[in-house]
This record gives sequence, C-alpha cells and structure tokens, in this order.
Amino acid sequence: MQFCDECGSMMVSQDGTMTCTNDECGGTADRDEDLAEQFVSTEAQSGDELIETEEGADFEGKPTAKDVVCDECGHTEAWYTIKQTASADEPPTRFFKCQECGYRWREYN
Repeated sequence: MQFCDECGSMMVSQDGTMTCTNDECGGTADRDEDLAEQFVSTEAQSGDELIETEEGADFEGKPTAKDVVCDECGHTEAWYTIKQTASADEPPTRFFKCQECGYRWREYN
C-alpha cells in the first residue's frame, strides 16, 4: 500500500502511476515497485477468500469446534464470525449460524 506524500491518503494505481484517493489533493507519484511485489491487490483475490457477514448473506465463516448448541435444532456445529460491537476495551461478539438449520444467534464473551 502506498500513501500520498502530500496529504497521507491511500494511493491507487492508475495507468502505472499512483494517484491519491483524496479528490481535494490530486497528488501523484511513481509506483513503488518494492511495495508492489509484497502485496496482493484485492482485485486478484478470489471470492473463496471472502467471508460474508451481512444478515441475509449465505455465509460460511469459520467452522466451530463442537462447543456450541443450536437452540432451534440442537445441532452442535455452527459457522461463526467475530465483530467488535462495543468499545475496544470490551470483548468481541461472536455471531453464529447453525450448519444444520441456518438459525442465527450471538454470544457475548
């Protein structure tokens, strides 16, 4: 990732030149080839690497160990994702989706 020397905003590659994403700045720079070799653009990643987390999404996050029980069907495996829903000094919330029936619930640590 390359940042603008003028304003510090993230830059994107456009026709081989790095352009500032801040419309008010408009800064440009030569592409830092050392950085380009270290990172993968999100455009090159496949959809298999993404985890859907929206309420209506067909998400299959990280499978749990058999440490949860679905209140709807009693199945002992669920996909989950973790989100920080409160301030940073509070523990995160785990959101579950039953692998058997699709029921969703959350657990506060």
